[in-house]
Amino acid sequence: MKLALAQLNLTVGDLKGNAAKILAAADEARAAGASLLLTPEMSICSYAPEDLVLREDFCAACEAEVNKLAAALPDITLIVGFPHRVDGDCYNAAAVLQDGRIAAIYHKQKLPNHSVFDELRTFRPGEAACVFECEGVRFGLNICGDIWEPGPAELAATAGAQVLLVPNASPFHVDKRLERRQVARNRIDAAGIPLVYCNLFGGQDELVFDGASFAMDAKGHLTHQFPAWEEGVFYVELDGTVVVPGAQAAEPELEADVYQALVTGVRDYTDKNGFRSVILGLSGGIDSALTLAVAVDALGAKRVQAVMMPSEFTASVSLELALEMAEILGVKYSEIAIKPVYDVFIDQLADEFDQLPFDIAEENIQARIRGTLLMALSNKFGHLVLTTGNKSEMAVGYATLYGDMAGGFAVLKDVPKTLVYRLSNYRNGLSRAIPQRIIDRPPSAELRPNQTDQDSLPPYAVLDVIVEAYAERDLSAAEILALGFDAATVKRIIRLIDLAEYKRRQSAPGIRITPRNFGKDRRYPITSRYRPEENLQETAK
Repeated sequence: MKLALAQLNLTVGDLKGNAAKILAAADEARAAGASLLLTPEMSICSYAPEDLVLREDFCAACEAEVNKLAAALPDITLIVGFPHRVDGDCYNAAAVLQDGRIAAIYHKQKLPNHSVFDELRTFRPGEAACVFECEGVRFGLNICGDIWEPGPAELAATAGAQVLLVPNASPFHVDKRLERRQVARNRIDAAGIPLVYCNLFGGQDELVFDGASFAMDAKGHLTHQFPAWEEGVFYVELDGTVVVPGAQAAEPELEADVYQALVTGVRDYTDKNGFRSVILGLSGGIDSALTLAVAVDALGAKRVQAVMMPSEFTASVSLELALEMAEILGVKYSEIAIKPVYDVFIDQLADEFDQLPFDIAEENIQARIRGTLLMALSNKFGHLVLTTGNKSEMAVGYATLYGDMAGGFAVLKDVPKTLVYRLSNYRNGLSRAIPQRIIDRPPSAELRPNQTDQDSLPPYAVLDVIVEAYAERDLSAAEILALGFDAATVKRIIRLIDLAEYKRRQSAPGIRITPRNFGKDRRYPITSRYRPEENLQETAK
């Protein structure tokens, strides 16, 4: 028997478009001789539909599309996900379509309510197993989170399932595939049956889904590993209930994995929201350079515009490098000097500032002028503005509200500065994109004379470890100190992270590539008097 897995790039709310993709996948699967087609979690409406499932009209429209699919595909068994409303309650469901009808419906039992997930807010958990037969084999269903906890897989096996099918919408982060495979082995150890895992592919707001579907035999051996970052229909052969070993795609290296996540996120956010083009400020620094490279790889050079907005503090080498990179990648390039606008601002504020010395106020005026210019071009020509700040800067508030934070999508929002350098070198290993001088020069905001980031921040190799420890792993100040950092640095960085919450709350959505991004993953109060760093010195003694 041949099973097909449709690793599809679907769009939330595009019910007819998603159904058309599923139909096309079913046609391909039938032509290849498959008897059963497994699609991802919530495939009819895509994941995550969030509060859309609270709407009765939305759920009714989803179920209507499922019934249309059943009628259109009488000669193949299809597993399709949808929100199933029953007596006022809504379930994360998978329908078994056979013989032109809905033959069975399974309700997800383990609803994740952590990290980026809050399914308990919108769904009720199911309780019963679902086992159906196809070509003489009894298949059980689990949905995504069901295999992350004991119970549903074992229940399916007890109900007679010989093979477990698992539709998924499991978002990407670094090392997530290792976690998925270990979780699958744990369930196989408990249930004693093979497992076939079909994952969603594509970008949805801050989340990216990497695909990377797979299958395992009854001993937990990986028999199939399908490609990451690729849409397609893939196949698993069964000999009775035994999974016949097949395709084994190579595991991407970390830099390749993250880079593809960024490209996928930019492409799908831009396309699925109907933008024809993107625009960004190109400064001659590494963050905007990497953002430009990602945008061109995602959309093509013709859909990308870069704007250099020099001030009196912009070094001539910055202008040279910005132009050089724009020419390498072939994008439209503009230069708009901000000094004339800046001078008008300073003149208008002269009485208020009353001979006060130059400080962060004048620095932020420059950033906000640049943000205003980019938004004006966005409004005039319909571009999506990509912001270029990285996670390290976002963590400690080293960014200007309504300035360099102004825009629609934050490409590097979850990428720490040290990884920015690694990704830049990786991209240059594919083909020349980022001038080496950009990678080599010290980073600077160029908002005052001879400024570098390290004037006000510790080295990024230090900062990134502290940010990861405090903001991602929730380590205490004392635990971070024990990693080998000095107390003053630890106290200062923790304080900056906590103070910057109000900025992060107003930042553009950005691509999640770590287990804890500055989006839904981390929901800290803006107003809080808890100061974890205050007693650090006493603790250190």
